[in-house]
Amino acid sequence: MNLFSSFDPSTNFNLPLNWLSSLLGFLIIPPMFWFIPSRANMLWINIISTLNKEFKVLLGTNKNQGSTLIFISLFSFILFNNFLGLFPYIFTGTSHLAMTLTLALPLWLSFMIYGWVNNTIHMFAHLVPQGTPPILMPFMVCIETISNLIRPGTLAVRLSANMIAGHLLMTLLGNTGPKLTLLLVNFLIIIQILLLILESAVSIIQSYVFAVLSVLYSKEVN
Repeated sequence: MNLFSSFDPSTNFNLPLNWLSSLLGFLIIPPMFWFIPSRANMLWINIISTLNKEFKVLLGTNKNQGSTLIFISLFSFILFNNFLGLFPYIFTGTSHLAMTLTLALPLWLSFMIYGWVNNTIHMFAHLVPQGTPPILMPFMVCIETISNLIRPGTLAVRLSANMIAGHLLMTLLGNTGPKLTLLLVNFLIIIQILLLILESAVSIIQSYVFAVLSVLYSKEVN
């Protein structure tokens, strides 16, 4: 056991059983839709409705009904995994590039294929921002192409890095506990509680940022 053991996918019997934590939501979430609406259910419905309105505004006049469903599902999945990782001894799937790239890369690739096949002229126009001087156009094409290619990487790294950073900080502080005096231990507990609140906020913000950026990337290809 070392500092990074909580980030190891195969800590149990040399099998990657930790990834099963990402599927626990399918066991927990469905019953809430069949029971009498509870406070938690009503809160979740309000969150989904708010996200639906925001994503519709970002997508603009899109004829495809229900196009926000995939982004709301993406937000829900990432949010669930982020919060699950805040509990002790539970594997955090979103702290690994194997999961975040699996979410970001196919989504971005499908947007790019759709855009270049159906709106080729529109995609070429995006490579040169409006008002660019003719002498700078070759450089702007290179810069825009590179920025477009690294989008799935930045999406994946942003999510996993934020998850790892908070967990490592809490782990490092927690490991110093046995060596501290009683007064400092009380101070450490207060710091850990504040960090846990901060990590809860980061879990919500990062899942929202991932979903919103995915919406913005999809808008550019229409």
